Amino acid sequence: EVDPSLQALESRQEEILKRLYELKSAVDGLSKMIQTPDADFDVTNIIQTDECSPLTTKGADLDLMLGKDYGALKDIVINANPSLPPLSLLVLHSLLCERYKILSAVHTHSSVKSVPENLLKCFGEQTKKQPRHEYQLGFTLIWKDVPKPQMKFSIQTMCPIEGEGNIARFLFSLFGQKYNAVTSTLIDSWVDTAIFQLKEGSSKEKGAVLRSMNAALGKTSWLVGNELTVADIVAWCALQQTGSANAAPANVQKWMKSCENLAPFSSVMKLLK
Repeated sequence: EVDPSLQALESRQEEILKRLYELKSAVDGLSKMIQTPDADFDVTNIIQTDECSPLTTKGADLDLMLGKDYGALKDIVINANPSLPPLSLLVLHSLLCERYKILSAVHTHSSVKSVPENLLKCFGEQTKKQPRHEYQLGFTLIWKDVPKPQMKFSIQTMCPIEGEGNIARFLFSLFGQKYNAVTSTLIDSWVDTAIFQLKEGSSKEKGAVLRSMNAALGKTSWLVGNELTVADIVAWCALQQTGSANAAPANVQKWMKSCENLAPFSSVMKLLK
């Protein structure tokens, strides 16, 4: 005769084994659905498969982004302090001029006593003036005593966009580039890092950012993937303004030269001399 307590123990053991088997099956199923390789490798693959066309082959729908005002020229107006010129916005202006027909202007507000000659001519000479309606975009820079850059593109209806990084992101969006969620997030992260740590941070923070940049640029040609993005523009300009360029590690130095080989960057370099 089987001992009832032993029989109960065997039944309990069988139940435990059954539950363990079910748990193992569930884990095996999940492992087939979710793979967790090295995070950097995973993200790099996602970025490299993110199709992206060169900046000058297409553009955004300006009516959609800036509003349609009975066919009138769309004006972007930026206020910036000449004591700390937003170099990234000047690079982006040059890039936009390669894509759109832009009516550019530079003015000085009464709050500023004097502006260096090179900043007054930061958009170069506009050789041929044409009627306003023949341009696609108006781009006006006003040197003004403001704590941070401000931008408006619809004077009547919107609050200004503030901060060099935010304005740079908006201007870059006018190229009509589309990115997946991972790429967009990484670009935003690098822009914030460049502004708040590389440009405005302590020497310790700047050193950490340079090491991170060096690691990223060891895997791809640009900070995010294999195409120039606003992250490269803002980071390059931050390095120039903080004087960290000469102390940058090897991969960063190589990347900087790649930037400087592009005409919009070389034109801004002339302002720094």
